[in-house]
Amino acid sequence: MATPFIITLDGPAGVGKSTLAKRLADHFEIAYLDTGAMFRATAWKLGEGSWDWDIEKIEGALKELSFTLTGSGSDSVLSLNDVPLTSDIRTETVAMWGSNLAMIPAVRTYLKIAQREIGKTTSLIAEGRDMGTVIFPQAPCKFFLDAALEERARRRFEQLEEMGKPADINDLIEQIGTRDDKDRNRKEAPLKPADDGIIIDTTNLDIDGVFDRLVAEVKKISS
Repeated sequence: MATPFIITLDGPAGVGKSTLAKRLADHFEIAYLDTGAMFRATAWKLGEGSWDWDIEKIEGALKELSFTLTGSGSDSVLSLNDVPLTSDIRTETVAMWGSNLAMIPAVRTYLKIAQREIGKTTSLIAEGRDMGTVIFPQAPCKFFLDAALEERARRRFEQLEEMGKPADINDLIEQIGTRDDKDRNRKEAPLKPADDGIIIDTTNLDIDGVFDRLVAEVKKISS
């Protein structure tokens, strides 16, 4: 089997990672791995306050979880214990739970192993916050997307509206800003670009412009 080709796409909430990762996966006909969904799903499964459990209880609960990735492109399906993930994990509340759990080394270690196992046999676009720095540092294509907080909150607001989950824009600015602070300043795998990653500010770029830039960079690196 040929070595799987990995593209990493890191960045904070609201920079368009999910949309772009799915488009890239479709374009290159490889799988799409939403690692943020893995943290959210873990938090959803363990429940509110699980980040305050003692470490033995957390580790015991993690042993009962198993992630699988099937399909390719935007048809990729991430499942937890053989059950496909749903929009139930897509609220800002569950996102905050996931951010809280992400500060626990045992949780990050468990999911790092799960993500790397998927990447051993599957060419994929890995979207998250530490894909290029920690999970797949050997990936040939590593990108870091960023944008102004207010613009990211606006995009998230529109996304939630489309999903039928209305939100308050000011609440989103506060929630995303809080998550940013936790993610960028945590001791374990803080949110930051890889040393050899390509940084793209998407604040004033439309999705097509960013997509074209990403495709061009991947082709240049892989040629």
